[in-house]
Amino acid sequence: MKKCIVRFVSLLVFNVVVLLLIGFLTPARVGWAALWAGIVMTALVIWVKPLIAKWFASMAAKSAGGRTKLGEKLVEFLLALAIAFIVWILTVVLSGVTVSGWFWGYILPPVILLIGWAIYDAIDDKVEARADALYGRATGGRATSATGASPSVPSPQTDAARRELQDGLTEEQRRMLDDLGKG
Repeated sequence: MKKCIVRFVSLLVFNVVVLLLIGFLTPARVGWAALWAGIVMTALVIWVKPLIAKWFASMAAKSAGGRTKLGEKLVEFLLALAIAFIVWILTVVLSGVTVSGWFWGYILPPVILLIGWAIYDAIDDKVEARADALYGRATGGRATSATGASPSVPSPQTDAARRELQDGLTEEQRRMLDDLGKG
């Protein structure tokens, strides 16, 4: 549950920044609607985008055999752009964002979204780890690492268990083998 909250909040902050950037660079009016639009977009990115991507990928896979590598990359880009377009349209419809102009309001924002998603994909582990640490401090608990394990000092029993996992031998068996080598 905590990991889901951390992912949602970190993606929400990133989406709000991207929406404000869209509002600054295009005639789309985002303003205070950026908060609600960010929540809508984050929900769409987490739950709807994977479904749309899977659906589009299955349709594109039917004709994958007849494409070159360049054609395949072009199809992947167009599919990602189509997904960003759908997410943008749904965000506009479900939030207070207003759009004027066909190209500047409906075509350019999905391109900016696509660039934003590429940047987020490149830095999401670091962003989520930082958000996880902040969440841990805010709740008074210890922060966990990106893998979900709490950072701790390994005990001697933990070290012995790790060595046993590596070679399958207990400490006693390891000592017996060492004694055999000496004699």
